[in-house]
Amino acid sequence: MRSYNPRVIEKKWQEHWKQVGAFEPEWESTKPKKYILSMFPYPSGAIHMGHVRNYCIGDALARYYRNRGFNVLHPIGFDAFGMPAENAAIKHKLHPKSWTYDNMDAMRAEFAALGLSFSAQQDLATCDPIYTKWEQEFFIQMWERGLIYRKKALLNWCPNDLTVLANEQVIDGKCWRCDTQVVQKEMEQYYIKITDYAEELLEDLQTLEGKWSPQVLLMQKNWIGKSYGLQCRFSLESSAKERSGIESLEIFTTRPDTIFGVTYCAIAPEHPLAKAMFDHLSAQQQEQIIAMQNTSARDRASAQKQGVDLGIKAIHPITGELLPIWVANFVLMDYGSGAVMSVPAHDERDFAFATMYGLPIKQALQTQNPLPCGDDGAMLDSSAFKGLSGDEARQAVIKHFEENALGSGVVNYRLRDWGVSRQRYWGAPIPIVHCESCGAVPEKRENLPITLPDDVLITGEGNPLASHAGFMQAICPKCGKRARRESDTMDTFVESSWYFLRYATQRSKWEQCAIDKASVSYWLEVDEYIGGIEHAILHLLYARFFTKVLRDLGYHCFNEPFAHLLTQGMVLKDGAKMAKSKGNVVNPKDILHAYGADTARLFILFAAPPIKELEWNDNGVEGANRFIRRLYERAQNAYPTKALPRIDGSKLDSGQKLARKKIYEALQKSQEVFTKRQNNYNFNTLIAACMEAFNALSAQDSPDVWTEGYFILLSILEPIIPHICWELSEELFGLANFGEIEVDSSVFASDESVYAVTINGKKRAEISVQASQDKQQVINQAKQAVEKWLLDATITKEVFVPNKLVNFVVV
Repeated sequence: MRSYNPRVIEKKWQEHWKQVGAFEPEWESTKPKKYILSMFPYPSGAIHMGHVRNYCIGDALARYYRNRGFNVLHPIGFDAFGMPAENAAIKHKLHPKSWTYDNMDAMRAEFAALGLSFSAQQDLATCDPIYTKWEQEFFIQMWERGLIYRKKALLNWCPNDLTVLANEQVIDGKCWRCDTQVVQKEMEQYYIKITDYAEELLEDLQTLEGKWSPQVLLMQKNWIGKSYGLQCRFSLESSAKERSGIESLEIFTTRPDTIFGVTYCAIAPEHPLAKAMFDHLSAQQQEQIIAMQNTSARDRASAQKQGVDLGIKAIHPITGELLPIWVANFVLMDYGSGAVMSVPAHDERDFAFATMYGLPIKQALQTQNPLPCGDDGAMLDSSAFKGLSGDEARQAVIKHFEENALGSGVVNYRLRDWGVSRQRYWGAPIPIVHCESCGAVPEKRENLPITLPDDVLITGEGNPLASHAGFMQAICPKCGKRARRESDTMDTFVESSWYFLRYATQRSKWEQCAIDKASVSYWLEVDEYIGGIEHAILHLLYARFFTKVLRDLGYHCFNEPFAHLLTQGMVLKDGAKMAKSKGNVVNPKDILHAYGADTARLFILFAAPPIKELEWNDNGVEGANRFIRRLYERAQNAYPTKALPRIDGSKLDSGQKLARKKIYEALQKSQEVFTKRQNNYNFNTLIAACMEAFNALSAQDSPDVWTEGYFILLSILEPIIPHICWELSEELFGLANFGEIEVDSSVFASDESVYAVTINGKKRAEISVQASQDKQQVINQAKQAVEKWLLDATITKEVFVPNKLVNFVVV
């Protein structure tokens, strides 16, 4: 028996595919297209099992459609800017650039070792200067259209590392790197007006229903957070105006029907009123407010309710009641106006706060449930509104506010403008120049790209660009005077918001244009986008937003980037996500070394449906390898041919007929799995069908059936285990014969029929009868099968359903 050697076979075919450019798309083609895209990775230097799963799913789809005559674009690249490179530079005393490019080379080698059919020509890295050039062009165009602006904002600041931190980098109020207490620092930031597109982003989610998972659509809808309610002002009492210099609090509420239950107002610790009153507070109160400010929004959400009484009051806009104003940790400055009217009788959060500090609780609605609750109910003690409930009550209150010039009904969104400033070195420089005479001015187009200087020292203390004299020196594009270059770089989400458009532009045109409109019109939308559920909100929302902005800038003519989305489940081991800290990481290199790429691919697609979590199982890997070895070893039972053998099914025995039936059932399953998108590509059921067919094939001895079976099985399995399929196809069928194969429906015809035998509708037996038997013969055999149930009964009716059922109605 011959021996299966995956190292030799896989290396042979990987070199062949590379030499012939087997995976490159055609740029001048009339073929139907498929654009298959997996979310591109950060170049960390080593792929993990999550990468393997993601890319094997996409690769199976790309290979399937390529084999069936489609023009397939299946690219890969690297989301190459970001903090990990700077952290690695500090740790290993390497330059972020060299660390990044070395890692990309290492990961490309691993992709090739897995046999992934990525286009080599369209490979990109977002840190390449030519990519930065066009990104900076987009920035300038958006700046000129008013879609990007600059304003001051409070940011997390580490006084030790002298750097801004993202919320995720603040842990328990401290810097994730040096454990220094984080403070809030007001700094100028750049913002993209994603809120201008809030309504369109929300409305177009409807076009994705049935194409994206309901969970992702709901997450996006909630993040955008459209709501309709009342916007009004609560004036401050005269002494509060004098002390703070502020006239009123702007409030938005989706429950104006609870307006008569307001007993206090709460503001964010960053609110201008909190700042204005800060010097009037005790040292202890000031410390409490500072602690709230230095707690991230995420930590505030789970923290115990905390507050500081400012000692001033607001005036209820209808009743004139005086309401105490509190600074509260549950109010966020970047949501709404940073001030809320608190109705503790009808809001759990407000109730918890009021209970903690002994604040009044006043019922405004007649409800069935114990307080607090968010249910609709008739309004109480509210003059003209008494007895109104639900939408009728809310509209009546809004109308009253509008008629009396107290406020108005407005649509509000939870979505906030996108802050894209990062005080980092390893990112795309923001193309703005600061001039003492002209202010902030965009760089001239002919000077793009603005590139990063290589001669920097990454220490973690501040942004090295800000202290690099050569980089910071600039000439004002407007007046020609000496000016200062912007030292901030862009959020890396900007890079990942348009890379799919870049892939769809032929590499030979990358210098001349950002996006080639003609080729993008052919390739887009992405037919299948594959990635983790963790990207369901920000990345996907920003990608959808950028698509719409670039449409409006004239780069293309479509509204949504991704026709279908598949969010694959995580890879677990011992019930937990793989992580070095948990000691449960499986290194893909070890699997490739021990078993080969085809085994890794087969296991990762067989162990669980793509959208479900996958539990790593060493025995499962062994089982996948055994199947491949058997497939290789038993190929000697087939004979070389260029086409399917012609088989007369009437001359086969039952084992041979069963083998053909199972083979064609697997073929049907393949067509179902790959083409019926709503099934989420359950490759596990397809692989199971192939294994079952192979077992049936192994139980018979017809060379014709063996050969036909291998011809079909190799075509089915090539997208999953390509190396061995190309090897055996070359050996038996003269290289790759992986095209469409018609199902021979005759294999499903049977000499026997199976009937369920029921009495008064209750199944009592099952019989197999020859296809040649007539109706009465079948009924007689059915009576014999249920004879014991008919001994003391009288048959009043016989129901006969051909090839299915015999039912006896008895009394």
